[in-house]
Amino acid sequence: MKLHGYWRSTAAWRVRLALGLKGLAWENVAVNLVAGEQRSAAHLALNAQGLVPVLEHDGAVLTQSLAIIEYLEERFPAPPLLPADAIGRARVRSAALTIAAEVHPLGNLRVQRWLRTEMGQDDAAVTRWLHQWMRDGLGSLEAFAVQYGGKFLYGDTPGLADLCLVPQLYNARRFALPLDDFPHLTAVETRLAAQPWAQAAHPDAQPDSP
Repeated sequence: MKLHGYWRSTAAWRVRLALGLKGLAWENVAVNLVAGEQRSAAHLALNAQGLVPVLEHDGAVLTQSLAIIEYLEERFPAPPLLPADAIGRARVRSAALTIAAEVHPLGNLRVQRWLRTEMGQDDAAVTRWLHQWMRDGLGSLEAFAVQYGGKFLYGDTPGLADLCLVPQLYNARRFALPLDDFPHLTAVETRLAAQPWAQAAHPDAQPDSP
C-alpha cells in the first residue's frame, strides 16, 4: 500500500489518520506541492487532476481522500469509521463533507494562488477569504458536536468526521483563525491528538516534513 501525499496536505492527512486508526501499514511517497511535483508527468499518470492524496493498493489507483477512506472502511472494516445505523452513517458523512466539500476546497493551495495571481488579491485579502469559509464551516460543526457529539464529533469513538476535522483545525491555526468559539471541536482535537496513531499521522512526523 502506497500513499502519495504532501506532509502538510490536509486531505492526505485524513487518509493517514484512517490508515493509522485501522492499524494498516503503508509506504509514503512524497509529492512536493510547493515545488509543483503534482504536475509532473509521473504524478498526472496516477491522478489527472494533479492532486494528492493518491493511494495505490492491490493494483488499483484511488484518488479523493473520502473515496479512499471509504474504500479502506470497506476493505478493512475494523475498527469502524462509521456508525452501524444508516442515519448515523449519513450524519457522520454530512459532518465530514462539511470539511471536505465545503471548507477545504475554498482554501487549498491552488485557490490561494488563483486569488493572488489572477484576482490580484494581497495576503490580507486572502486571509479574510480563508477566515470567512473556515469560520462558517467550523461554526456548523460546533453546532453538530453540541447536538450529536460525545467524546468525539459523533458519539464516543473516533470516526470519519473527526479525521476530517483535526487537519482543518491545524490549517485554521496556520492562518491565525481564533478558535475560541469552537470549544467542542478543540476538545475533540485534544482527545484525538492523544492517540499514538494520530501522532504518527501528524504533518511534523512525516518524512518529507522540513
